[in-house]
Amino acid sequence: MKRETFVILHNIRSAHNVGSIFRTADGAGVSKIYLTGYTPLPVDRFGRVVSEIAKTSLGATESVLWEHHEDVEELIQTLQREGVTVVAVEQDEQATSYDTYTPDGTVAYIMGNETEGISEEVRSMVDTIVDIPMCGEKESLNVSVATGVILYQDLRRRVPSSLG
Repeated sequence: MKRETFVILHNIRSAHNVGSIFRTADGAGVSKIYLTGYTPLPVDRFGRVVSEIAKTSLGATESVLWEHHEDVEELIQTLQREGVTVVAVEQDEQATSYDTYTPDGTVAYIMGNETEGISEEVRSMVDTIVDIPMCGEKESLNVSVATGVILYQDLRRRVPSSLG
């Protein structure tokens, strides 16, 4: 069975970040993006395209499958029942460095709010937590940049010949 990669965007505020993540997900071969909480969707409740997402995604909202789920906790439980390993990308005392983590099977990476990150409640539900070590004065990367780091490390492990 092919190992798939999913992304869960939980309570992301910026439509530009969402669009950028769609574009990165397309390049990294992500199977599906789950948009949860108040994360903006590629189309609004009236079915109109959200221009900020469309502009930054460069059409990737058409090439990457996506679903909206209001309740992230229910989604996590559903994915876990289906055998998906759910991984929070967050700074946490229990976190493993992203570059040493190797998924075993299909994985869903949760990316959280730009300022608040992923709540402790959600972190307590996941299978593992990974972080991206920081060397500078800033404590974190922009969520779209962090997603790119994680997805391309995942792609390297999923398809080693793809990145040389």
